[in-house]
Amino acid sequence: MKHAFASVRMDETHPHWQFASARKGKLYARDGDFRTEFGRDYTRIIHSLAYSRLKHKTQVFFTTKNDHISTRIDHVNQVNSVSSTIGVYLGLNCELISAIALGHDLGHSPFGHLGERVLQEISEKELGRRFWHEQQGLRVVDDIETLLDPAGKTQNLMLTYAVRDGIISHCGEVRSTVLRPRGEALELEEIPGPGRYDPYTWEGCVVKVADKIAYLGRDIEDAVRLRILKENGKPLRELLRELNSHFRADMQSVTNTSIMYPLITDICRESTPEKGIVLSEGHIRLMDTVMRFNYEYIYKSKRLEIYHNYARLILESIYKLLRECYAGGNTMDNIRRLAEDYPTLGRHFEKRMKKYSDIGRAEGDTREYGNTVIYRIDTSEDDYKTACIDYIAGMTDTYAEKIFDELTTF
Repeated sequence: MKHAFASVRMDETHPHWQFASARKGKLYARDGDFRTEFGRDYTRIIHSLAYSRLKHKTQVFFTTKNDHISTRIDHVNQVNSVSSTIGVYLGLNCELISAIALGHDLGHSPFGHLGERVLQEISEKELGRRFWHEQQGLRVVDDIETLLDPAGKTQNLMLTYAVRDGIISHCGEVRSTVLRPRGEALELEEIPGPGRYDPYTWEGCVVKVADKIAYLGRDIEDAVRLRILKENGKPLRELLRELNSHFRADMQSVTNTSIMYPLITDICRESTPEKGIVLSEGHIRLMDTVMRFNYEYIYKSKRLEIYHNYARLILESIYKLLRECYAGGNTMDNIRRLAEDYPTLGRHFEKRMKKYSDIGRAEGDTREYGNTVIYRIDTSEDDYKTACIDYIAGMTDTYAEKIFDELTTF
């Protein structure tokens, strides 16, 4: 029903508003600023460098030279479109939805989920803890990403709880027929793994389901453009036949809109605060059918295997080289020596350590940095390993390849 969620949207009248709008630290204020709290979050995200880098990060197909193939920035914009369409109809807070949607994948590593698996293996081996992009996204917006304040000093983003929660809680295959917000305001940093908790807000729940809707058809269209699938080929013909038969549909071809439209309208038609954010059983089967198809014919395609090996070599090589620089309080000297052979890698990593580490900040200009020091490298080798992983996770595909070219060129 239209505007069915207007009474539970996250705004000043909601009983959880004070907690949902709270920030992790004090954010400066400007005279005459008429933006809402979530509106400020939205602009802080789209002005961040982490958001800009999404245009050169993998969605499914790595560093493709085809301009029409989705990158991570296309995906987050598509999630924003889907979730905002649903949010407007249901009467939810679309500023909150947009902030979560555009920020939800800021923690993705280069080379997509393959890169995430590589960093997860490194993290588990080196640190004994898991790397997962939803948690890394929270780390990016809480600790790593910065903007300049009115005095020209770097400051952390300090987003609201509701947006931070939507970022770390967006994971999870939607296999049940309902999503509804949890009642407990958790310490987000202590969430142990992906998909453990539903979001704190209805708006976060909408982004969570939109994340799945947005990529199913688009990944098929991209695979067709790259001729991994052929429009007149057997797998797509069989999928089309199955969808038309099972859902009594009259789809002429499998496209992004032909998959998204029935899912979006089903959610809008079926959802109420009492029932939750609902996909009917039939539309859950639609989503699962397309998902199974994508895994079998796209994500597990042999066309991607060689590049998987190449991407793994890139990330592991960069980590190994940086890892060897650790020497406690003398680590900065080793990084500078690294720059003699590999100037781009060494200089960029040195600058990063000056911004985020205790030993680097001691050498830096205190007038430049106002963000929190997050690596205590002088006393913690684990903090240094974390710094290496964070640095690699923030790279784009093209930048990682550029560094690898530097490592392999004389």
